[in-house]
Amino acid sequence: MEPLRQLVEAFAKLPGIGRRTAERLAVYVARNPKGAAHDLATAIEDVRATLTACTLCGSVTSKDENPCRLCADSQREDDLLCVVEDPADIALIERSGEYRGRYFALMGKISPMRGEGIGHLRLPALLERAAAAKEVLLALNADVESEATAAYLRHVISQAAPTVKISRLALGIPAGSAIAYSDPVTLGRAIRGRTEA
Repeated sequence: MEPLRQLVEAFAKLPGIGRRTAERLAVYVARNPKGAAHDLATAIEDVRATLTACTLCGSVTSKDENPCRLCADSQREDDLLCVVEDPADIALIERSGEYRGRYFALMGKISPMRGEGIGHLRLPALLERAAAAKEVLLALNADVESEATAAYLRHVISQAAPTVKISRLALGIPAGSAIAYSDPVTLGRAIRGRTEA
């Protein structure tokens, strides 16, 4: 049972995978060793062999295409920098079709509960990129840890580059949702961030 326990612990280290889900995944792989285990191992090895983090933004890119295609795109706005917590957030923002600037992934947020502090963020590289921008858009999540991270980033960026405009994503009621289902904090942000109709 030692290999199964090790597999459970390996799955549980992945973001968004709790202990129970890790156990279900490990048992599934163990029960289907030829198909699932082989496919999973092959996919992991292929990712390790061919992909890496972009040297500029931190997004996932091919080792043969580094910096990534977004960083190499000469049509993007160099003076607008969007800061995200995770490289996966870059793809989400790109799908909106509304942003044409550059990106920077922090690779986390300040999270004392997980033992992640300022040293876990790519702060020196961020300050260097922010100094070359006219505006830094903090596109972080809306949880307590992300809010604390955004407040810290606002402070250090304004100290290092006082002329740079620092903005946040507008927060409020999601499209397709009803006011009745909004929590008071979200509703308050929606009222404060209201726009002309």
